[in-house]
Amino acid sequence: MTRPQPASSAILLMGPTATGKTAVALGLAKRFPIEIISVDSAMVYRGMDIGTAKPTAAERASTIHHLIDIRDPADAYSAGEFRRDSLQLIGEIRSRDRLPLLVGGTMLYFSALTKGLADLPGANTEIRQNLDAEAARSGWPAMHQRLKKIDPVAAARIKPTDAQRIQRALEVFELTGRNITDLQNQSVGEQRIGYLRIALWPDDRERLSGRIDERLDSMLERGFLKEVETLYRRDDLHPDLPAIRAVGYRQLWRYLSGEIGFKQAIDEARVATRRLAKRQMTWLRADETLEMVPVLEDSPLDPINCMVSQWLEIHG
Repeated sequence: MTRPQPASSAILLMGPTATGKTAVALGLAKRFPIEIISVDSAMVYRGMDIGTAKPTAAERASTIHHLIDIRDPADAYSAGEFRRDSLQLIGEIRSRDRLPLLVGGTMLYFSALTKGLADLPGANTEIRQNLDAEAARSGWPAMHQRLKKIDPVAAARIKPTDAQRIQRALEVFELTGRNITDLQNQSVGEQRIGYLRIALWPDDRERLSGRIDERLDSMLERGFLKEVETLYRRDDLHPDLPAIRAVGYRQLWRYLSGEIGFKQAIDEARVATRRLAKRQMTWLRADETLEMVPVLEDSPLDPINCMVSQWLEIHG
């Protein structure tokens, strides 16, 4: 019996921050007919170029890129929207006899694409107002303790000060009687897409930390602070927006608002970036479907070229 082939196919290239994903993607594009789909929750925002390590204009001119600069920083962009947009793009790119290469480090987006998302209820104004009133009386850390009792998994990943996410988790529970973790773990059905899943793995953690520091220093030299100042001067932006909560932007915003000094902002940005890399590595380590490729010491492009060539012989 012949096994049915997937309706489409794509390559996923993921890895922690500062492991050279963009360079590898552009290297692959020189050999294969690739169009790149960004899997980065910050690169979607216009005017956030330096701090997101966005591909340069020349790099984007050399290879078609998608899902970059598609939102204003005042607007949100969800994992559900990413799933919808990327699935559509995969189909369009394959219809042109080209190869979709999804590249980035936003692991939630990769999960949404490959596993689907639960059908969560919409916002309820009355419930949110009640939760806000309760939080005004007792504080969001107390609300976080309440969440911990009904959904310890969500409470572990949500900070006690993250009012927006605490409110949403409690709202979902009140609307459905089930916690948000259980609902999010329900797949809505995976599309028939064959994926080659590749992860760049930093086999030297100290060297990765050094590259994170070097990259932040380079960003500052190229005008990262000025970029954040431009955003800070806008009347419609504030620190609770997803765009401004991005690593680096959040810390420099606090400096500009006078909450902390410049050195502290930079130190906190370094720590936050290392923590981000650690979370990304934890997610990757748990996925047994990934082809792990060591990076930092040697170029990973040659083995990845071989992987892609062999995979294309099967999936086309």
